[in-house]
Amino acid sequence: MNKQEIVALLQQNHQNFIQLIEGFSKEDFEKTIGEKWTAGQQAEHIFKSVNPVVLALKLPKFLLKLFFSTNNRKSKSFEELVSKYNQKLALGGKATKRFIPKPIPFEHKAIVLGKIKNTVERLCALTLKLDEKDLDLYILPHPLLGKLTLREMLFFTIHHVTHHQQSLIDIIENKA
Repeated sequence: MNKQEIVALLQQNHQNFIQLIEGFSKEDFEKTIGEKWTAGQQAEHIFKSVNPVVLALKLPKFLLKLFFSTNNRKSKSFEELVSKYNQKLALGGKATKRFIPKPIPFEHKAIVLGKIKNTVERLCALTLKLDEKDLDLYILPHPLLGKLTLREMLFFTIHHVTHHQQSLIDIIENKA
């Protein structure tokens, strides 16, 4: 998947997530089952997970190399990355403290969705500025998956939002 395809999926998947939540009533926005997060919390979690990627991509390349090193292997495919993530979840993997959201009131729905939209727009713009080879050269740490190439981190970001969208659908349909 090249960077234009990555950007298109980042935009589409996050827009789908935002549109789903925009249509939620107060009841649906605050609904949860068991330990599942509300729609507001899941939206805040998505923002909290995308924002550090944006911050990292804003760094000059020499700092990416200095802080995180460079890659010495082939990047995983989208399917391989999703499989690895699902395996980690099946083994009990959960968000680390930094990414655990506080409750978000219904009155802040537009704010949190706006934060996602703006952050994803910045992520897409920064991604388009990178060379294709850079996506496979530089690495970033992921709290659950370990060291990921920039391409893999973007793959994760594409999938992660759909994972949380499905979780919301399951909660609303009482399947969680």
